[in-house]
Amino acid sequence: MNTPTRLLALSALAMALMACSSKQGGPGQGGQMPAPEVGYVVMQPADIAVEAQSSGRLAAYRSSDVRARVAGVVQRRLYTEGSDVKAGQAMFQIDPEPLRAATASAQAALASAQATAANAHAAAERARGLAPGKFISRADLDNALAAERSANAAVKQAQAAVTTAHINESYASVRAPISGRAGIAQVTEGALVGQGSATLLATVDQIDPLYIEFSVGVNDLSRLRQLSAQGGGSREVDVLLPDGSTFDQKARLDFSGSVVDPATGAVKLRAVLPNPQHLLMPGTFVTVKATLAEQQGAYRIPQTAILRDAQGPYVLVVGSDNKAVRKGLPEGRLQGGDFIVPGGLSPGDKVITSGVQRVQQPGKEVKAVPADAKPAAQDAAAAPAKQG
Repeated sequence: MNTPTRLLALSALAMALMACSSKQGGPGQGGQMPAPEVGYVVMQPADIAVEAQSSGRLAAYRSSDVRARVAGVVQRRLYTEGSDVKAGQAMFQIDPEPLRAATASAQAALASAQATAANAHAAAERARGLAPGKFISRADLDNALAAERSANAAVKQAQAAVTTAHINESYASVRAPISGRAGIAQVTEGALVGQGSATLLATVDQIDPLYIEFSVGVNDLSRLRQLSAQGGGSREVDVLLPDGSTFDQKARLDFSGSVVDPATGAVKLRAVLPNPQHLLMPGTFVTVKATLAEQQGAYRIPQTAILRDAQGPYVLVVGSDNKAVRKGLPEGRLQGGDFIVPGGLSPGDKVITSGVQRVQQPGKEVKAVPADAKPAAQDAAAAPAKQG
C-alpha cells in the first residue's frame, strides 16, 4: 500500500473512533460528567432543650446515727437489719433496771428534800410570828428564813434529778431518729455501751427521696445560666441507670455550687430524686441528663454536614439553581450527634448532609434528593437483582 493510501486509511480510522467515543458518553459534546447526587435535610428553627450530661452518684437524703445515750448492757435488737423503720420506732433495748433504780433513788431524795423543806417552812413561820414581839433575835429569824430558802432550793434540785432519771430511763429504749432504711447493727446483745461516749449502734438512711451529686463544666454552666436568664427553662433531670434504662422518676435541681474545682474546671450540682419504691440505693453511680434551659429559634444540623475552614464552621446548601452554596455558621454546641446553632440559616434551607465529599467546591451543580430517600445508585444496583 502506498503512502497516500495509508494516510487516508488512518484518518478514516481516527474519525470512526471519535464517533464511537461520542456515542458511548465520553468527553466532548454529550459526554459531560453528571451532577453528583447529594442528600439534604430541610432546616426549620425550633426551641431546643439545652442539656448537660454528666456522671453522678446517689446519696441519702438524710443519714442519722443511732447511738446509746446512757450507759448499760444491750439486751435486745428490736429491728431487722436492712429493713425500713419509722421515726420513733424502738431499735435496741438497753437493760433498764439500773436506770429504774436510779429513778427510785432520785424520787427518794426528792421526798427527803420535801420533808426537810416542810420542817424549814414551819420553823420559818414560827419565827415570823415571834419576830414582831421581839421574842426571838434578829439573827434567829434570819437563820430560819435562810433554812427555808435552802430547803426549797434542795426540793427543786431533787425534782430536776428525778426528771433527769426519767429521761435516762427512757433512753433505755433506743429509737430511730428518722424514718428510713436501717443498716447493720454495730453491737450485739450483751455489749456494754455508753461508757464515756455515745456508742454507735446502727445507722438509718432516708432513701426517699435521694440526692444526686454531679458536676458540670464551668463553660457549659455559664452558657446554660445565660440561656436560662433569657428564656427560663426546666430544672428537671433525667436519670439513666447503669443498665442504660431511664428511671421512671425525674429529679429536680435544688443546688448549684459557686466554686469551680481547679482540678476539673467543673461546678458541683445537686438534684433531688423521688424513690418511692426504694429501688435505688445510695452510692449507685448514674448518668444524669439535665435540661436546664431552652434555646429558642435554634437549628439542629446533623454533624455530618458541618465543615470548617479558616473562617469557622459552615454548611453547603442547595440553592435555587441546584448549585451548592456556602453558608457560614456561628459557633454552636454539640448535643448528641447534632450541631446546634442559634442562627446562620434561613427557614427552608436545604442543608447537604450526605455526599458532601462529592461537592468539591461551592457553586458546583448537584442532584439533590431528601436525605431519607433511597439513592439512585442503590435503585440501579437493585434492578438486575429483581430481574434475576
